[in-house]
Amino acid sequence: MHPDDTDEQRPARQHAADPSTGATSDERRIGRHRAPEPPRRGVRTPFASVPARIALAGGVTCCLGLIAFAGTHHVDRQRPRPVQEVLADRAADEQRASRARDRAASPPAAPASASPHPPAARSASPTPRKPGRPRPVAGLTPVQMDNAKKIVDAGVDLGVPRRGMVVAVATAMQESDLHNLASDVLPESYDHPHQGSGSDHDSVGLFQQRPSSGWGTVAQLMRPDYAARAFYAALAKIPGWRELSVTAAAQAVQISAYPHAYARHEQRATTVVAALT
Repeated sequence: MHPDDTDEQRPARQHAADPSTGATSDERRIGRHRAPEPPRRGVRTPFASVPARIALAGGVTCCLGLIAFAGTHHVDRQRPRPVQEVLADRAADEQRASRARDRAASPPAAPASASPHPPAARSASPTPRKPGRPRPVAGLTPVQMDNAKKIVDAGVDLGVPRRGMVVAVATAMQESDLHNLASDVLPESYDHPHQGSGSDHDSVGLFQQRPSSGWGTVAQLMRPDYAARAFYAALAKIPGWRELSVTAAAQAVQISAYPHAYARHEQRATTVVAALT
């Protein structure tokens, strides 16, 4: 060792002075044939002891278990939902949708017993409705209006002009006040439907026609339809009745003792016929 060398230069000189030691150190540092260094005494690796190895194995096992649990939990979330949950969600959705104001009304459900095939088409022709009772006009009662309708219906069926119907209704207004009357002279007239009675000879019915004058039997004349037809048949035999006044035409048929009495019923009779035709 040189007396002037520093502390850092002294090991280097000693290393250079010992050729055997230098060769061995270079061989250990260079090349893949480097000899392993002998273990140092008193220095131990972290996993050299048995307890450390056991702890390491336990930690690895726990990690693997957590990984497996996470994978399983992820798989469970991907499984299909139970049917009960799906139905419950659909019911909740429908309930929310039904609250919408602009939702179209659902069609009525068909009965469970209904046939899947549509029934045979019914006839397109409407069922004729029964005519209702006419509304009274011109101060008439419902009974009077019903009798006036029977007179008008008979005239319509026979094709009588409206003026002829007015003559017939005005005549019945004067003769019976539009009531189907029986006669005290003919007790048998009470055997038929009637709406009062009179005592003018054997006159019966709406037009107070007399069986003894050849108008018909008591049973026939007590029927309003027959009595009206008998009146129209007699009116049709009057020459030029269409040009006659209501009073003259009625008197030509009835030959009444009060020929001018029919005139006062013309206006009301016109209103009634207009309401019924």
